[in-house]
Amino acid sequence: MATLQGSWIWYELMTPDVAGAKAFYDAVVGWSMAAGTPETNGYGFITAADGAMIGGVLELTGDMTANGARPCWLGYVGVDDVDASVAAIEASGGKVLMPARDVQMAGRIAMMADCCGAPFYVMTPTPTPGGGESTSFAALPNPGHCGWNELLAGNQQNAIGFYTGQFGWTLPDPMDMGPMGTYQFIAHDGVMVGAIMARPEAVPAPLWCHYFWVDGIEAAKGRIEAAGGQIVNGPHEVPGPLWVVQGVDPQGALFSLVGPR
Repeated sequence: MATLQGSWIWYELMTPDVAGAKAFYDAVVGWSMAAGTPETNGYGFITAADGAMIGGVLELTGDMTANGARPCWLGYVGVDDVDASVAAIEASGGKVLMPARDVQMAGRIAMMADCCGAPFYVMTPTPTPGGGESTSFAALPNPGHCGWNELLAGNQQNAIGFYTGQFGWTLPDPMDMGPMGTYQFIAHDGVMVGAIMARPEAVPAPLWCHYFWVDGIEAAKGRIEAAGGQIVNGPHEVPGPLWVVQGVDPQGALFSLVGPR
């Protein structure tokens, strides 16, 4: 992560059952998921097998669900100035879902929706001792880290213009997917970090899918089923060669995995 602006720096699971989510993801992905404490205002953390902290866990309360919150994964994009970014996103057709606020010892965050409705966070992190950088995203295989960020866009061309304008992402040559249109790769600091594609009709709303590395996709598929998850897509092969699978966890959140066969 050479440049903060536009980098993927954190991933958050919103779930009504932290204990159930821990049992599922620790078994499936190999994480160590810790519930929140009073000192963290109930916010938990996700640690990969290599000891790196890659994300957090937010327990959904009754009030949250009554106001429309649902189990899901959300990604955080790093920005140099959250308040300036919020203003720029609104000026480009985005919306504020949660106003900017400071999180003690973490930084300043805001939850936004892009020009077509897909939710995500922006964050300016508090500098860590020694100037450490986020290792949540890993372009090369690293079990437990995120390896790909895929937007199922409400309007692909509008979304491409929105995100390149906000975060300076560049656009490697797209891949032709036939009747499904093009798969527009996105890069940050010369590293491919994901893609933007048109939302399939079967997907009810625009969203980001974050793919987490596993050491073997077939073994992961078996662990998903054994732990009570539901497979909704795959496994199928993608360029790499790699394989991906998507599922719904026992608490109702869509998740995505990537790895070798």
